[in-house]
Amino acid sequence: MSNFSQLKDLVMSLEADFEKFYDKNNSAAGTRVRKGMQELKNMAQTIRTEVQNAKNSAAGAGEAKAAPAKKAAAPAAAKKAAPAKKK
Repeated sequence: MSNFSQLKDLVMSLEADFEKFYDKNNSAAGTRVRKGMQELKNMAQTIRTEVQNAKNSAAGAGEAKAAPAKKAAAPAAAKKAAPAKKK
């Protein structure tokens, strides 16, 4: 849960810069907002990866994973024919 707390803290720390940029048209605050949003994006990706890894390790420990079935190729009749060339 510490990641969630860090995420909330980051969003709250950007509040003043959002106000300065949108309400007072302060371009330096806009730069800080963009930097903070990039940090937010990176933090979100890290959290997504951690959640996915935890989910996969929990599923693997509970039961043996079956290999996913391969998709069968579409029958030749179901494929679209290329249009005939004009002479």
